[in-house]
Amino acid sequence: MLRRSRGSDEDDFVQLSRSLLAQRGEATAAALAQTLVETTRALDDDARLRFFRFLARELSPDGEAVLEAAEAYAADPGPAHLAALERAVEPARQELFRRMNFAPGGTAALVRLRADLKDRVAEHPELAAVDNDLLHLFISWFNRGFLTLARIDWSSPAALLEKLIAYEAVHEIRGFQDLRRRLSADRRCFAFFHPALPEEPLVFVEVALTEGMVEGIAPLIDPDRPELDPRSADSAIFYSISNCQKGLSGVSFGSFLIKQVAVELQTELPDLKIFATLSPVPGFVGWLRALGPEQAGEDDQRVREILEVLDQPDWFDDAAASETIRPALIDLCAHYLLHARRPDGFPLDRVARFHLGNGAGLERINWLADRSPRGLGRSAGMMVNYRYRLDRLEQNHEAYVNQKRVVAARPVEQAARKARLRATRTEAA
Repeated sequence: MLRRSRGSDEDDFVQLSRSLLAQRGEATAAALAQTLVETTRALDDDARLRFFRFLARELSPDGEAVLEAAEAYAADPGPAHLAALERAVEPARQELFRRMNFAPGGTAALVRLRADLKDRVAEHPELAAVDNDLLHLFISWFNRGFLTLARIDWSSPAALLEKLIAYEAVHEIRGFQDLRRRLSADRRCFAFFHPALPEEPLVFVEVALTEGMVEGIAPLIDPDRPELDPRSADSAIFYSISNCQKGLSGVSFGSFLIKQVAVELQTELPDLKIFATLSPVPGFVGWLRALGPEQAGEDDQRVREILEVLDQPDWFDDAAASETIRPALIDLCAHYLLHARRPDGFPLDRVARFHLGNGAGLERINWLADRSPRGLGRSAGMMVNYRYRLDRLEQNHEAYVNQKRVVAARPVEQAARKARLRATRTEAA
């Protein structure tokens, strides 16, 4: 088997997969795993789709065996029957993935495999079960206990710096000069790494050390901004967090990263008093455009007038036009963040869910803080400061998780009350 040519013929991966699952010897299993990893890496698009379909159709649980085990457990819910049921419901493909992980570079290969798989699930929904199984394994394999936190600076390897430029997902890094400014004395960049992917950041966060809480993104990403002596800073502003591995989508890293970086920064610079983000509000404009008269209530006419202004080109450069909608738009944004909810009762906005779930509080809404086309299109240019008060994180987290309460500063709560909209629940976003 191992001496066979490593082509992209379907029989290769089918036979290799079944042989790997049947193998009990460690040495042979490791060699088979390496061959299978290399074979799947060489598959073209059509053959890889056939491989995914093989995983979905041929390596799923046996329905009759699951039913039999479930009936036995229902009749006698003891540990032996529970173990038998657990064995019956686990797909054979999960064990195949574990054994593929025996190969050198197996973890990286599986992460890449899932990245490719995710691109196909929408068109081939039968592959969702395979995606779920990989996610299930990755949540364990990339547990926080296995991750290491490392600071990235200008002295880091060039290959790693190139990856920061490529992976930055929030505010584009325009080459090495731009990156050099983002890694200067008044900036910090931290990333999580995993032993199986030592040269690949999993997620990284960019931080600006400032005097006071920042209201707009332009000064933070301006490569010509003068450097600040970090010893004079009283605030740490988390202005960009980027997940680097598409294949690890759904594995949570960011919450651990922000909290640990805040602790690291406080240890390094004890005079820091404020830890806050400068975050987008990505679902706001879409939500505003979807409001009907029933939800808008007394504000229906005002909403329509605001949308007319937003539809004008360069409205943000027209001081008179933008000022006419500014108070109402801030009020509506506050209402959106506090009261627009998914069916499960949690906030509709995904960025809000992330930071509030971490224990942050909604501190301030900033007008025209992001004038980029993306910021204007999604958030009407507004950005939010979520504040991480280290002594209240647990208290805020418990209030959010248990009561679905959004902890917000009084001015934000007052703005939301002025919106006069009904609380809305929308399909999950």
